[in-house]
Amino acid sequence: MEVTATEAKNRLGQMLEHCQREPVVIEKSGRRHSVLISAQRFDDLLAAERRLSRPSGEPRTGEEFYAKYKDWVDENNRRFEQYGLWNEEFRTW
Repeated sequence: MEVTATEAKNRLGQMLEHCQREPVVIEKSGRRHSVLISAQRFDDLLAAERRLSRPSGEPRTGEEFYAKYKDWVDENNRRFEQYGLWNEEFRTW
């Protein structure tokens, strides 16, 4: 569905209901300006964008990260326990 910005403003309630079924394209000055979509569709688009932006094979959760980099994480934790933070003296508090 395509509507003008004025029509979208005047019929906002109807546009909000309509975008639950399909996107509503809003035109301003005769050109496509914005698209009104449901919150669920927006969440789906964000999730797809995150999947595409993450290199394949990269860990998705903390558990996956730890499993993949266990040795590195354990070594850094050991060093922290032994020496503390390397820049502790630079803290202002």
